[in-house]
Amino acid sequence: MPPAKTQRIDLRATPRQEALIQQAAAQTDRNVSEFILSSATMEAERVMTNRRWFTVDDATFERVMQVLDAPLTDTSRFERLWNRPSPFGTRIALSEDPEEA
Repeated sequence: MPPAKTQRIDLRATPRQEALIQQAAAQTDRNVSEFILSSATMEAERVMTNRRWFTVDDATFERVMQVLDAPLTDTSRFERLWNRPSPFGTRIALSEDPEEA
């Protein structure tokens, strides 16, 4: 069961904005509240996903660093992907040394 919606968000809109939102909500078989909440939530998630800096506590930071520093257990799938022919026809050299390309 989803959590109860207990918070209220009020906003003001122009008559044109309200009409547009009502039409879009009707087109998606949702009421205006569901439409606005869904749209705002998706935009908020997009914004937060694109953030470059996140603040975490020390314990969380340490756990993230452990995961990043841990050796990979199996890289065979990556190796197959990297070694297959490029669909673009050009291999990208990752280093200056042509022997490593």
